[in-house]
Amino acid sequence: QVQLVESGGGLVQAGGSLRLSCVASLRTFSSSTMGWFRQAPGKEREYVASISSNGGRISYAASVQGRFTVSRDNAKNTLYLQMNSLQPEDTALYYCAGPFVNGDSIYWGQGTQVTVSS
Repeated sequence: QVQLVESGGGLVQAGGSLRLSCVASLRTFSSSTMGWFRQAPGKEREYVASISSNGGRISYAASVQGRFTVSRDNAKNTLYLQMNSLQPEDTALYYCAGPFVNGDSIYWGQGTQVTVSS
């Protein structure tokens, strides 16, 4: 059974940083594009960032570009999201997802809560 398990969320003041991790029990992790999404209360889930299997292709949502960094360690089957200069509007449940088929993720984690206070 495939599992994506996120961790690292928490409560932080505006301007602070957090590092999210996602451990994937996925045999094909090292050959899979993986990504991060988030969902704020009352809003639809939105794309945050994604990284190709070897890390050679990375993309970000405009709202996090320059503040967030996505990375991965294929030896540890782990995906990361370094979040700096956090703002209250970054408050959301953050999900790890992948791999993707026709733009849709096959698997999703349970999410980790990030709350940024002003």
